Amino acid sequence: MTTATNLEPRAAGGVRYRVGGEGEPLLLVHGLGGSGGNWIEVLPELVRRHRVLVVDLPGHAGSEPLPNGATTGDFADAAARVLEAEGLESAVVAGHSFGGLVALRLAHMRPDLVRALLLISPAGIATSSRLIEALVVAAATIRPGRIVARFHHRWGAHVWYRRAVFRPWFVSDAVPLSARATHGLLADQIHHTNTRTAGRAMVAGDPRRDLGRVTCPVVVLWGARDAQLPLEDAFEYARRLRARLRLVADCGHLVIVERPRAVLDALDAL
Repeated sequence: MTTATNLEPRAAGGVRYRVGGEGEPLLLVHGLGGSGGNWIEVLPELVRRHRVLVVDLPGHAGSEPLPNGATTGDFADAAARVLEAEGLESAVVAGHSFGGLVALRLAHMRPDLVRALLLISPAGIATSSRLIEALVVAAATIRPGRIVARFHHRWGAHVWYRRAVFRPWFVSDAVPLSARATHGLLADQIHHTNTRTAGRAMVAGDPRRDLGRVTCPVVVLWGARDAQLPLEDAFEYARRLRARLRLVADCGHLVIVERPRAVLDALDAL
């Protein structure tokens, strides 16, 4: 895991994670094909406010993979092992994209562990289609991120490189992205061992049938110009979860690096 903050590396049941800071516990869960390093723009501030646990999901960034056929529940179990290894009774959980889906499953399966949820562009509704399934599995097999990541040290500070890699599928505007954010998004790509299982888990089922069973406070944060997930999903998640919805203007799917202040403000709202 690559971060800008000095966090202590640990492992629980084959799952790698890092810990730092003091205060209310906060678990950060990244998206499909990402890593704990994706939170690089918000970590410096978060460790001043929270006891932060940054997980690398199974199959990502050195964490051991789950077997074929693993479900979102299995990924949620991996997140639960991290909280239990730290001896935490409960935590605020923030999940981005696939990590949001994992966080939802964790709150459903283990409500005792989840004090509140911040869901940042959570996957699960629009992604449960045959077309998206084919695209996700193809991307997880080809792993284009691993290819472009080879050059991030050399070209990450160049706007043309960020535009080519991230726009328009991931961000609304690649110009404001920092070299640090680019590094956090790409550096761990070479360490992934199996993102296909996570991709199949993401598209395997529709989470809407279980949303009414989530009882903790929830805030949904969504980029208004997300090219991956439709805005209709944001409204449906908020309605079914009885959650507050925060839309971020001129922002794409990677809210956590495009608008880190919006993430910090949303956590404050919890």
